Amino acid sequence: MKKTPDYPISITIKRVLHKKQDVLVIVFPYSDLIISKLKKLNGYYWSKTLHSWLCSFSEKKLAEIQHALKQEASFVLDTSLSINPTIKPKKEKRNISYENKILIRQFVQYLKGKRYSESTIKTYFTFVADFINYIEPKPIKELINRDVELFIENIFVPLNYSISSQRQFVSAIKLFVIFYPSCKIDNLKLQRPSKSKILPSILSQEEVITLLQVTKNLKHRAVLALIYSAGLRVSELISLELKDIHINRCQLFIKNGKGRKDRYVVLAKSFLPLLENYIKTYTPETYFVEGLPNKQYSTSSIRKFLHRSTKLANIKRVITPHTLRHSYATHLLENGIGLRYIQELLGHSKPETTMIYTHVAKKDLLDIKSPLDTILLSLANRDKKEEKFLLSGRIIE
Repeated sequence: MKKTPDYPISITIKRVLHKKQDVLVIVFPYSDLIISKLKKLNGYYWSKTLHSWLCSFSEKKLAEIQHALKQEASFVLDTSLSINPTIKPKKEKRNISYENKILIRQFVQYLKGKRYSESTIKTYFTFVADFINYIEPKPIKELINRDVELFIENIFVPLNYSISSQRQFVSAIKLFVIFYPSCKIDNLKLQRPSKSKILPSILSQEEVITLLQVTKNLKHRAVLALIYSAGLRVSELISLELKDIHINRCQLFIKNGKGRKDRYVVLAKSFLPLLENYIKTYTPETYFVEGLPNKQYSTSSIRKFLHRSTKLANIKRVITPHTLRHSYATHLLENGIGLRYIQELLGHSKPETTMIYTHVAKKDLLDIKSPLDTILLSLANRDKKEEKFLLSGRIIE
């Protein structure tokens, strides 16, 4: 039974952007009286996703809430518009003119002719289409750099797009300018923001084993074990064909990986019994893992069951398939494998990309002692009769 709080009740009212709508979120301890009063007002509703009462924002609505509940509540107001971090606003349908749609299709053909990957083409198409949708009805020939800046300021920043997404958008516009030089955007003056220097999230070796142990489904365990044991990208895993698994040589042939590069990676001997059991049980026909016969498995399915396994393993951090690849590289480095070999196994074009793992490997860092440890060890080793100092001891004043 829910306990009704004592009065006055503290009510927090926040203004947020929720599903692309400017709303007031009303937060308070459970109260039948408050709920009944809100129900009597027009335009108030319960949101399952936010677990709060909402109404559309207006100064009139804000005054209405305070007037209706002034006898029962005190208020904490935050009416500066913010983006709710747990909600991704739905994108509105684009409204692009027929001529611009033709131009965007031609841009996509241009990218295909330049042999960009499907994922890159899809990303660049999305950004350019969203940008053109934003600037219409302004003619594309009249676009200037300030239009690009306004799109970033009014769309990317409020919706909290990542730095990497903004860099991709600028790259897409740079290519669009080369494709359509009639516009007035100065390609050379378009600046990408600096990359964020974020260290990858890493699982310990014990956490990897726990993650595999709690994954009871045989197919799911085989997928996670192969991603980690071979350091695969999730796109490489779902594209892996049975004929490219060379059991006798304990190798996998990764065909057409990122950057259209082929490479061989090590197939762990300890993985072979699991592989044999999985193949006999599920009998895939073409790909290592399949949803339907002869069809690639979906990356979203892998992310979903990895999320479930992460919770079962009581791992509190956000873990993705790429975390397993990061962990593979870091554990190789900690086991003494040289960076040049790790670069080859991961399929990195530049050694600088592989160097990031030197910042998270523990091998050398574990040999460094904290000055506090050094001082306490020195005190412990003194040949004196007085009582030794214990850091954990109780301090008596």
